[in-house]
Amino acid sequence: MLLGRTMGDRQMEQLQISGTVAPGFESVQQLFERNMKTLAEENAQLCVYVGDERVVDLWASTTGDPDFTADSLVNVFSSGKSLESIALASLVAKGLLNYNDRITAHWPEFGAEGKDDLTVAELMRHEAGLAAFNVSLEPESLLKDNIKQNSVGRVIESHAQKYRDGDDSRREYHAMTRGWIVNEVFRRVDPAHRTIGEYLHEDVSGPLGADAVIGVQQQDLERISAVSPLGFAAYFLASFRPRFMGRKVQENIFQLCAKLLRLLPIVRKGTVTDAPAPITDMKIESFNDPAVAMGETPSANAHCSARGLAHIAAVMASGGQFKGKEVLSADAWQAMHEAPVQREMLGLRTSFTQGGVAHFSATDSQSSKLEQAANQGREGFYGWMGLGGSLFQWHPEKQIGFSFVPTSLHVLDIVNERGKAYQAEVLRCLQHPI
Repeated sequence: MLLGRTMGDRQMEQLQISGTVAPGFESVQQLFERNMKTLAEENAQLCVYVGDERVVDLWASTTGDPDFTADSLVNVFSSGKSLESIALASLVAKGLLNYNDRITAHWPEFGAEGKDDLTVAELMRHEAGLAAFNVSLEPESLLKDNIKQNSVGRVIESHAQKYRDGDDSRREYHAMTRGWIVNEVFRRVDPAHRTIGEYLHEDVSGPLGADAVIGVQQQDLERISAVSPLGFAAYFLASFRPRFMGRKVQENIFQLCAKLLRLLPIVRKGTVTDAPAPITDMKIESFNDPAVAMGETPSANAHCSARGLAHIAAVMASGGQFKGKEVLSADAWQAMHEAPVQREMLGLRTSFTQGGVAHFSATDSQSSKLEQAANQGREGFYGWMGLGGSLFQWHPEKQIGFSFVPTSLHVLDIVNERGKAYQAEVLRCLQHPI
């Protein structure tokens, strides 16, 4: 079904929705249209593969932005963590790295300050004890050429581990630091000593023709659509309105307060609470700065389209190969998805594999509301999600490659439920085909 019309009403006269959906997925289109009209959205892309067929390819702008298209690049924040997992798995495919290796086997200087025993798998499961650095990095230190001069590596080498007091699990969300550390490991092990951004361009997004970039080049800056956080006050006030009266956020005030009350003690006990900002003078809007966009922060600064991410997700859903092109060998793909360990992080039990991707599974009545929100509707998916809304996930059993990329960041929707609604609808379409 081809779309390309203005959806007009008194509240949303500028809403423009375009794209295609395959027969049997019309309900996904209807949900996308409804959410773009009723939720606090600006620009958004949604793309889904089933097998090798692109069954959903939608994009929309509530402001009538003529520059926003299916090929616009948007910062997907932590959804980029799965790209760094793929990069590391490519080294496993070549026999150059094992997840049980100590990091010092590939980077001896890393062992300073008592970090000798840390393994690659522990790093990928957010158990490195390096969730925050004791200095802020300058944006220019994250440029490819400066990374290769060890501008980031020196900071990591001199850093000691720090874990939360009384927490036996040792798992704490390495929101930005995991990607910086993985990049240092990757460039030391890769035979060409490339950064993850270079690997992604040369071995994945380039061959696949998929827009997924870590370290935006000067000529592509104009393709970026800026992200815009929905402020706490606006989110809080919107949560008072009932859904039938047009509430523009997923949660009502009671759900929101319950979530915040659960998270506050965890945040207070975290090692990042008193740490400097990861990047100098960082706030969410800083990621719209070209100086930041051009740097490599794989865990929080990948610029992608939903088409690009869904294409890569389709490769992952198919075991690392897609239409004759191989991104990962079967053995490396299997290794990346093996040895999931379930421990608490961000106020819920998370199951991370040794390759650093989360597995979402069925919950029971004993699970917390937050755990149910994170898992119910995306059971069977692997991958992760980004601050405020993005999703980059794949479902090997159902052969689904999925991506949702919004520019409006609902930062209090920490498990990205508004994107999960599309995952759940895709699963329903496959379970009940027309």
